[in-house]
Amino acid sequence: MNEYRVRMENIYKSFGGVKALKGVSLQVRQGEIHALVGENGAGKSTLMKILSGAYKKDRGEIYIDGACVEIGSPRRGRDLGVGTIYQEFELASDLTVAENIFLDRLGPHGIINWKNLNRRAAKVLADLGFDLNPEELVGNISVAYQQVVEIAKVLSADTKVLILDEPTAVLTPKESEKLFHTLRLLKQKGVSIIYISHRMDEIFEIADTITIMRDGEVTGSGRKDDMQVDHVIELMIGHELATLYPPREATPGEEILRVEHLSGKAFSDVSFTVRRGEVLGISGLVGSGRTEIVRAIFGADSKLSGHILLNGKEVAIHSPSDGMRHGIGLVPENRKEQGLVLDMPIRYNITMCSIKKVLGKLGIIQRRKEQALSNDLIAKLNIKTDTPETPVQDLSGGNQQKVVIAKWFNTDSQVIILDEPTRGVDVGAKVEIYHLINEFARRNMGIILISSELSEIIGMCDRAIVIDAGRQTGELQKSELSELNIMKLAVGGKVK
Repeated sequence: MNEYRVRMENIYKSFGGVKALKGVSLQVRQGEIHALVGENGAGKSTLMKILSGAYKKDRGEIYIDGACVEIGSPRRGRDLGVGTIYQEFELASDLTVAENIFLDRLGPHGIINWKNLNRRAAKVLADLGFDLNPEELVGNISVAYQQVVEIAKVLSADTKVLILDEPTAVLTPKESEKLFHTLRLLKQKGVSIIYISHRMDEIFEIADTITIMRDGEVTGSGRKDDMQVDHVIELMIGHELATLYPPREATPGEEILRVEHLSGKAFSDVSFTVRRGEVLGISGLVGSGRTEIVRAIFGADSKLSGHILLNGKEVAIHSPSDGMRHGIGLVPENRKEQGLVLDMPIRYNITMCSIKKVLGKLGIIQRRKEQALSNDLIAKLNIKTDTPETPVQDLSGGNQQKVVIAKWFNTDSQVIILDEPTRGVDVGAKVEIYHLINEFARRNMGIILISSELSEIIGMCDRAIVIDAGRQTGELQKSELSELNIMKLAVGGKVK
């Protein structure tokens, strides 16, 4: 039997004048978990879309189980046993979990045995280690469980090569561990897994082999046991990594925000303060109520009771416009649906929250002012684009996130809320975003940071509160921030 399940040899791909892949070779053994890492724009997704049939290569050869194959379409890829789980979900929200899992195999001749369909779906989910009702509408389940349905959908077919693109981005640590357990079982059964992630801790936990890409080329590849985290990151970004979490010069000042006994539909009796120049973390498992708390502070969700005070005075916030008027900004968890107008240019997205600053006396946008403002922020935040007229949807994930953050730089915000600001972005973009957080602190703003990455909370925050099932279980000072202490509080325990 051939040693390699997949061999991609000297793959080239261009889009117009842009060379996305420049002679890339990749070998994946049978029954191994092969991590593919690199910054956004390195060519990882392009290479995997060629393997799955979504893109056609310009030249090069692909071998599956030793046979040279042409993969001209996603259907051909599936027929060859290649299954892909993309970061962007491909689910029908108005169909059930079972219907989504077997969407193209509901029944012969259009006749559906619903009892059998639900039973088969329940088995696939149980094999994955998740207890999920197959009759529930996908639109009614959490984002984390929607990811589970995506995984179940691909694995329900006869998949020999499984491609996962940031599969744990919306999973809790416990759910991620279940996924890792499932991947190890699949590996034992001979399934080859290509695992794309920006999380180094995950890669070094789950992978057997690591291949690193930068600017459309492979910069390194080898067994995980022969590699170090810092070296992998250096191969990704092209230079030595001085520090992931940059030191912050700002010293917290006086209190700027106070939240007293705040309650909403998904949380109750939450109280905390934020000082000027301070980064306060809000930690907890996915679904704990973290996002709902900050959305209520911003005015995107209604609060049921409690008080919000800015600079010692209580404020009434019933809508996002109220929040903005009182100097609160929000970088939302879902940048594509809630933070950006994807088909509009960068210029428009950057100035939408500070539009008054580019209006003339008659209320007409002064294009030169708008252009100058957007160009200044594009340069300041190192947003990679040739022109501010580029539609935001054409940017990489990290650059899209910097556009969302850029919106608040020219506002009069006193408090900035960042909900998962580095989710799905590469290491280089993460460091740039951390520097932007420090810039907000230097401006004497109060910062609230929500993150599912415990290392991010520990590395960036001055202190943190922890939420479990909508309730505040504790507060940790900088010296107390550790993964163990956070997780104890996140599951309802106590820190001694």
